[in-house]
Amino acid sequence: MENLFLTIDPGTVDWSRAQFALTAIYHWLFVPLTLGLAVIMGIMESCYYRTRKEFWRTAARFWQRLFGINFAMGVATGIILEFEFGTNWSNYSWFVGDIFGAPLAIEGILAFFMESTFVAVMFFGWHKVSAGFHLASTWLTGLGATISAWWILVANAWMQYPVGCTFNPTTMRNEMTSFFDVALSPFAIDKFTHTVTSSWVLGAAFTVGVSCWYLLRKRHIKLAKESLKVGAIVGLVASFLAGSTGHSSAYRVAQTQPMKFAAMEALYEGGNAQSLNAIACINPFEQPDYMAQSEPPMRIAIPNMLSILATKNAQGYVPGVKDIINGYKKDDGTLEPSLKEKQERGRNAIQALKDYREGKDKDANLKVLEKDMKYFGYGYIKDAEQIVPFIPINFWSFRIMIGLGCLFILVYAVMLFIVYKKDITKPRWLQWIGITLIPLAYIASECGWLVAEFGRQPWTIQDMLPTWAAVSDLSSGSISLTFFLFLILFTAMLAVEVSIMCKQIKKGPEL
Repeated sequence: MENLFLTIDPGTVDWSRAQFALTAIYHWLFVPLTLGLAVIMGIMESCYYRTRKEFWRTAARFWQRLFGINFAMGVATGIILEFEFGTNWSNYSWFVGDIFGAPLAIEGILAFFMESTFVAVMFFGWHKVSAGFHLASTWLTGLGATISAWWILVANAWMQYPVGCTFNPTTMRNEMTSFFDVALSPFAIDKFTHTVTSSWVLGAAFTVGVSCWYLLRKRHIKLAKESLKVGAIVGLVASFLAGSTGHSSAYRVAQTQPMKFAAMEALYEGGNAQSLNAIACINPFEQPDYMAQSEPPMRIAIPNMLSILATKNAQGYVPGVKDIINGYKKDDGTLEPSLKEKQERGRNAIQALKDYREGKDKDANLKVLEKDMKYFGYGYIKDAEQIVPFIPINFWSFRIMIGLGCLFILVYAVMLFIVYKKDITKPRWLQWIGITLIPLAYIASECGWLVAEFGRQPWTIQDMLPTWAAVSDLSSGSISLTFFLFLILFTAMLAVEVSIMCKQIKKGPEL
């Protein structure tokens, strides 16, 4: 790995990151809608099972059709995404494949086959199985998709907070010591709950948007009204849940990824009783001079709120970017080493590993590895700029996500009030707002992932492996070629899905 770090083409790193980001962004256009519509269609069919009214059966089949179209596209992009770990990030896969591969294997063997089995019953079993078994199949399809998301998010959470493993210098691999520590880490639980509840928000926004389009066109009025009710209720509940799980997730980030948290809040210089930057003048296209400033200009801050969010204590200490670089004292009295200390200890670990592999004084080198292995990744860091993520993306993406979340709560509440108290078909302005919820929900969802992934840069695995030490030894030209091929392919797939979805929506339910 040392030689790879010294000789790797920077273009290879940039194009590998770009290709993976492209695939992940397109894949995530399909996944949250799959998880969200799974709840919507489950509720619709539950209403049919309870009332035996043909209307609810028709409504359930309509939303199931849209679910199926989106589900197929998500599977196609997801398979490509997993293959890229081996093609573009082979050093990463070799280094931690024993750990990272386990949740992905379980996802493929258990969850994917589960949802694939029951989705067939859901689509083709209406007149072949009992109503109860069909209802169970519908919910189990959604449960399978959710379990699939669980294992993928466990893998992602481990990259952000590696636990349950130890490094074996003989095999040069990280090996799993506790499956349950990996599968049930607090970081994984928070990431899963926040991701799934935010996906429900998006699914609800899609349902409300389609319903509002029918109301504007004065078509399928009953379907539109009932679907809007279901969508708004799910959306309102899910928005509150997403806010709660998001707070828990942010607290976890503050504890385990302080640099990401500092970038999210544009916190250059930390301390006790820190204020939360509600808004500030951050240039979205330029990294601020965080070492020369104590705080961003023209900020509006809420006193003590950041300390409360990060430490659950109004007087708690929150480190800023400069503190993390220079070292700081935690609330529990322990000292967090400076970047220079971490770099030195990381290089000690790299050298000890090299000497161990060459058979030099193995016992002494093992002791060095035990002491300094936690800073192994810092041995590849050249300067402070490499460990500070791009602050504007994190700062603004986080605020856009939060702002849109508050907007969803307001809109869903207003829609529920009107649909139950007044005639929902009359306020056309509200129907237009309902349609605009669809792109806004996607923006909020993608912003959340921008914070999660941009915020942990430069790490492929937090503190353990930077991106430039994780890539495959490929030419940048070959990766750039496949990047544009994937761009054309994914864009075509997205255009096909949007076209089919629009045709099905225009066609409406099969009566």
